[in-house]
Amino acid sequence: MSLIGKFASVGSATMASRILGFAREALIAAAIGVGPVTDAFYAAFRFPNLFRRLFAEGAFNTAFIPLFAKEMEGGGVEAARRFGEDVLAVLMMVLLALSSAAMLAMPFLVSTIIAPGFAASPEKFDLTVIMTRIMFPYLFCMSLVAMFSGILNAMRHYFLAALVPTLLNVILIGVLLVALFWQFDPRQTGIWLAWGVFASGLAQLFFLIQGARHAGYSMRVRRPRLTPGVKRLLVLMAPALLTGGIMQINLLVGQIIASTQDNAIGLLNFADRINQLPLGVIGIAVGVVLLPELSRALKAGDHADAQHLQNRSMEFALGLTLPAAVGLMVMPAPIVAILYERGQFTALDTAMTAAALAAFASGLPAYVLTKVFQPAFFAREDMKTPMWFSLITVVVNIAASLLFFPVYGHVAIAAATSLSAWVNVLLLAVTLWRRGDFRPSSLTLRRIAFMLLASAVMGVVVWGMLTGLPQFVGHDLLIVRILTVVAIVVLAAVAYFGVALATGGIDRKELARARRRDRKNVSH
Repeated sequence: MSLIGKFASVGSATMASRILGFAREALIAAAIGVGPVTDAFYAAFRFPNLFRRLFAEGAFNTAFIPLFAKEMEGGGVEAARRFGEDVLAVLMMVLLALSSAAMLAMPFLVSTIIAPGFAASPEKFDLTVIMTRIMFPYLFCMSLVAMFSGILNAMRHYFLAALVPTLLNVILIGVLLVALFWQFDPRQTGIWLAWGVFASGLAQLFFLIQGARHAGYSMRVRRPRLTPGVKRLLVLMAPALLTGGIMQINLLVGQIIASTQDNAIGLLNFADRINQLPLGVIGIAVGVVLLPELSRALKAGDHADAQHLQNRSMEFALGLTLPAAVGLMVMPAPIVAILYERGQFTALDTAMTAAALAAFASGLPAYVLTKVFQPAFFAREDMKTPMWFSLITVVVNIAASLLFFPVYGHVAIAAATSLSAWVNVLLLAVTLWRRGDFRPSSLTLRRIAFMLLASAVMGVVVWGMLTGLPQFVGHDLLIVRILTVVAIVVLAAVAYFGVALATGGIDRKELARARRRDRKNVSH
């Protein structure tokens, strides 16, 4: 399967999860709206999610996949199985200790880290403690999910690992439909959502264990041992703890600051959910596929192939994120209104969420480019350089948030997150260039320039239609607004891809070759 085909495989599964995520957020908006329960739920959910992305998806997988791939290349499946079993034993021990300590110290954690601003509202504070305790075991399940996903990705089985996150949204949608049918009050709905999160972790772990067995890779639980391979993993994980989850750290920093403004956490989460669609589909696809592919190329000493992989990944990422960013910045309000404005979610909530969405979207290309540049360090087992850059971006994020929050409120949090992402990308790219590990070809640079031109043309088209069709964009009937936004999106896509294909920003011949290769692989 071609590189684009692998991106498409992971991206399609992630797209399904993100679409279900929209349905989930729309139901949350209808069931509990923007208020204290929403703030408590999102604050509680983000905390185990932060640890999951820092420890599991961030630090663990960025260190584990290159080492696992090396074991596969050097000793075959049996060597990789022994390494995996040793890692599994140590991972479970660490997770049990971390989870137990966090559950006991949860009131302290909520008052100091998760949402210190909630201390002024005892009811919201207590609800956050309850929800976080219910959901924190989700970290244990999802850390093991990340390990089995890494194993499947290293074995080039990408689809299942990308698909299982849909179970979270499927289960929470089921909970919300029951809550709406039986007319649960917001607090009761929030508690049931917390239990749904925990149940989804168990379900995802079950399916991935079965998937690994089906792929010919099963493991048994051993006594924890610090073998040389495990020690190497821990050494690589230490700096990657910060690097892999930098966006989550910045969002947590924003949450701490935003907890002093009523409803700010809920508004930021609704905006971030929309921003996560292109970010998740494209960024996750690039990050999941690129790291194992780069690791293989570098282990084989094929530096030319590594450069080619990086250039093609950058073209793919920018080819889709640039128009997405422009679209979300030019027309955030109509999109937010269609997705959320019903039930407890008001027109004022739409306006405030749209402002945050535009600020988040300005950093969308940077978020995805990070997924292109960081694997170039990780595949070379250099975890420390991205770690130092991550520390710098956290400082930038905190400084910008504190400086502008008193004036712009929750929008400043989103803008600071985007600014810090661009700082991170700049530092990563310049360092790779100085080391000789990043050399975009003249063809890649030319294509990116034409992508920028096509995105600008698309933005003008979208702006023109919004200003020319206000009676349809703001129509009282939801179906009219939906059809109008769909029509604008379709015409925007025609404008972007028309200009990109005409100028060579997107190479139609290369796309045709990729489709032919993938059809050939499928037929075999």
